[in-house]
Formats: sequence, C-alpha cells, structure tokens
Amino acid sequence: MRRALATITLALLGASVAYAQVPAEFKGADLKLGERLIAENKCNQCHAQKWGHDGKDVYRPKGRINTPAALISMVERCSTELNLALFSEDVAAIAAVLNRDYYHFSK
Repeated sequence: MRRALATITLALLGASVAYAQVPAEFKGADLKLGERLIAENKCNQCHAQKWGHDGKDVYRPKGRINTPAALISMVERCSTELNLALFSEDVAAIAAVLNRDYYHFSK
C-alpha cells in the first residue's frame, strides 16, 4: 500500500512539474480538442500541399515561430485565411498541441 501511494505521489509531482513548465498561453488548453481540430481541419494535409512531404516540415522550431505568442498568431492566421472561424480557446488548444509535439516552449 505504501509503495503504491509513493508511486502515485511521484507521478503527481512529475505531472505538476511538467505543468509548471507550460507557458501561460497554453495553461488549461484542451489538448484533446486541439488534436481533434487539427485532424478535422486537415492541417497537415494543407501544409503538405503548400510545403510538400507530410506537411509537418512547416513546424520548424528554429524558424520564425520563436515564442508562444507567435505560434498562437500563426494558428489565428491560418484560421482567418481558411475561414475556419475558430474561437480563441480552439486556437489555444491547437497551439498547445503544436507546442507539445514540435516547439517545446517552456515557461
């Protein structure tokens, strides 16, 4: 019982530390929503048509997207250009997924 409690405690502490490293712009973002919106709006397919390969080459962490705010701005730009009419929480969710998977901005 003690060992299980210790394991759970360590897992929760690890999750807390990871959460603390998330930039304020992405705290509370719904990652499942972001994943769903990326799939539904076919983001990678659109990027593949514009930039080739599987579309993921556009996510270059060392490129012009170098802050969480710039990432959010780019997602908003895509939403506007494609008339997706995303709400701010949708944009934050998508940006949070992109940050988690590609950019890795921290606090």
